Amino acid sequence: MGGLGFSYIGLIFLCCLFIPNIFYGLNLPVDFREIKENRILLVFERAGQVLTTTLILIFDDLNIRKIDFWTIWLGAAGFLMLVYLMCWGRYFTGKHVSVDFYRPFLGIPLPLAVLPVAAVFFLSVYARAVWLGAAAAVLGVGHIGVTAQNWNAVKKQKRRNTTPFR
Repeated sequence: MGGLGFSYIGLIFLCCLFIPNIFYGLNLPVDFREIKENRILLVFERAGQVLTTTLILIFDDLNIRKIDFWTIWLGAAGFLMLVYLMCWGRYFTGKHVSVDFYRPFLGIPLPLAVLPVAAVFFLSVYARAVWLGAAAAVLGVGHIGVTAQNWNAVKKQKRRNTTPFR
């Protein structure tokens, strides 16, 4: 990991992550239920969130340098973030139900958890930032784990209600 400095690429990615989540908090699914989440996964998720949020902003290695082979990884990270925002679009233009929040998109399971973690990991490859890659791995264990746990609870609840499930 290289020089300390502000990363405008990191800020752009964080805005893509935080803004839809803020709107989600204001527009919870109509069938939203609190789910008791695994404490160990929550610790991983919170630690990963703090680490990635900090590291993505304080290392200027994420900023665009010369265009070369490594830029492919930045493009891939940007593409994953675009697909992530499309998933949010599906939720916000839909019926605001939990199924739309968790169901696969373009064959990607749990896309609102998998895509941002993968995008941050790709950013770490672009910047050749080992610590950011490690933080993305910690985030992935927690965030994807918690999301999978919530998705399983939603599916179980849907089966109990005997409503059609997609």
